[in-house]
Amino acid sequence: MAEKCNNDCSSCGKDCSSRDKKSLLKEPHKMSDIKKVIAVVSGKGGVGKSMTCALLAAAAQASGQVTAVMDADITGPSIPKMFGIHERATGTELGILPVVTGGGIQVMSMNVLLENEAEPVVWRGSLISGTVMQFWTDVIWTGVDIMFIDMPPGTGDVPLTVFQSVPIDGIIVVTTPQDLVGMIVKKAVNMANLMNIPILGIVENMSYITCPDCGRKISVFGESGVDALALEYGIPAVAKLPIDPELTKAADLGKLEYRDDVLSDFWGKIFGQLEKK
Repeated sequence: MAEKCNNDCSSCGKDCSSRDKKSLLKEPHKMSDIKKVIAVVSGKGGVGKSMTCALLAAAAQASGQVTAVMDADITGPSIPKMFGIHERATGTELGILPVVTGGGIQVMSMNVLLENEAEPVVWRGSLISGTVMQFWTDVIWTGVDIMFIDMPPGTGDVPLTVFQSVPIDGIIVVTTPQDLVGMIVKKAVNMANLMNIPILGIVENMSYITCPDCGRKISVFGESGVDALALEYGIPAVAKLPIDPELTKAADLGKLEYRDDVLSDFWGKIFGQLEKK
């Protein structure tokens, strides 16, 4: 056992001999039915992680999977806006009910609990982690084939709590082409390896922009290093997303799940890896 251990395993990332990993897992709501759980992570903010998570969920739903998104980014909850959700979550004496998008995706986010969407969440880490766990234990998720968890960036309290408490089937890492971001992504990858969670794929966002005149792909942020990163860590699936103003517009208007042209291609690049798990 680690020296001066306080028996609160959420306070450290160490693998000590006294820890029973299965005992740390929290049961979902007794009425929930969730088959697979995929966490979408990034080493830092601003790389388009939530957009990627929303695209994955929309693409999965369009492919025939019953899909859910648990928005664990409590202080920066952008998932509802991308799906055009503005109503509040409801509940019964049995539990909290997720809000359902027009396309049928079940969503739980801090923004569907606040009276005012613009109200900031100024909380300490322990309270944020506790709220995320309530999204898992107190919300009734119905017949979900794949749940995506939009994780906050970095390797802090919430990612550690989720990795230890929720039975994660795998993670998808989001990055951008810059070397600095690649270095920070390695920290997220190493954290997943430390927690023995398989990495299903890596998505390089803002990988390029397509010239509207000649169709040439222009690497705005420099040449991609994602293939080398995937090879270094044995990550099986790689997807590269372009800078697409129309996609950004669809997200701003809450219509991301209706971009069938993007969804089918994107899901095809990642779906095979999810099916293997």
